[in-house]
Amino acid sequence: MRAIAVSAFRAEPGLVEVPKPEPAAGEVRVKIEYAALNPYDWQTADGAWGDPERQVFPLVIGVDFAGRVDKIGSGDNPFRVGDPVLGRVAAAALGTGTYCEYVSVPQDSVIVLAPNDLPSRIAAALPSAGMAAAQLLEAAAVRPGGRLLLIGAAGGVGSCLTQLATARDVRVLAAVRGDERTRMGALGAAATIDTTAGAGALEAAVREVCPDGVDALVDLASADPATFAAHAALVRRGGVALSSRGAAGPATAPAGTRCADFRLAPTAVLLATLAKATANGALSVPVEVELPLEKAPQALAENRAGGARGKTLFVL
Repeated sequence: MRAIAVSAFRAEPGLVEVPKPEPAAGEVRVKIEYAALNPYDWQTADGAWGDPERQVFPLVIGVDFAGRVDKIGSGDNPFRVGDPVLGRVAAAALGTGTYCEYVSVPQDSVIVLAPNDLPSRIAAALPSAGMAAAQLLEAAAVRPGGRLLLIGAAGGVGSCLTQLATARDVRVLAAVRGDERTRMGALGAAATIDTTAGAGALEAAVREVCPDGVDALVDLASADPATFAAHAALVRRGGVALSSRGAAGPATAPAGTRCADFRLAPTAVLLATLAKATANGALSVPVEVELPLEKAPQALAENRAGGARGKTLFVL
């Protein structure tokens, strides 16, 4: 089957042929219809999450998928051939990714039935972005009426988080690259800040709205601890600053502010809840572009450069 993989950490991704997986006992094989791009994908290809001692190459990139059950492994199984499903694989760092035509996953992993009203393309965009947004909102612990500064708000996670926070009456200050006021406003952002407007533009905009600082920071963009620390300085004493890029730490925490690195803990229960909310129209997952699988290497390079506007999907 066709797949996008790397032959070693930090190697260039490319289109390869790999064997079609056979589902083991308790597994299901899914014919993938759409796979979604996440920053986690190129980070994995760089070796950020893999264990060199256990690594399997070629490493097929990708974790998010949507499609239909194609084959059932032996033993009892709640799924049936033909079921529409969405999910997130857990073993991408061991070589089993989703930028490919088929994937076999355990029935008790993060895979759920897709609601009837949820299109496959939207289902594929949901798992990582939706679950990360929901768990970041819980970790930020902003009360209704509070203010959340969101760096990198225009991407998939930021778009979902803006909606989920707004639904809880949390005022989102969405920091983006470029003029995204209309789009972010439609998602519920109370204010949109263009971080490319010049040095000091972000701090000035935040201080104008929140002179004493925001209640929480979620930084989805800054990999540099110094940049994250500058953003964390905009959080009021007693607030929370979270990094999804591993940039937080004791040295970055202003006095009285709790800083922490966020790691996604995906669950099928959470994904099923989000899928139902999306099918019902309570949550929207914006899709920026759909591409053939062969375009994945270029899309990964563009995502690495930053500035995503919604989700990128690969059509299988």
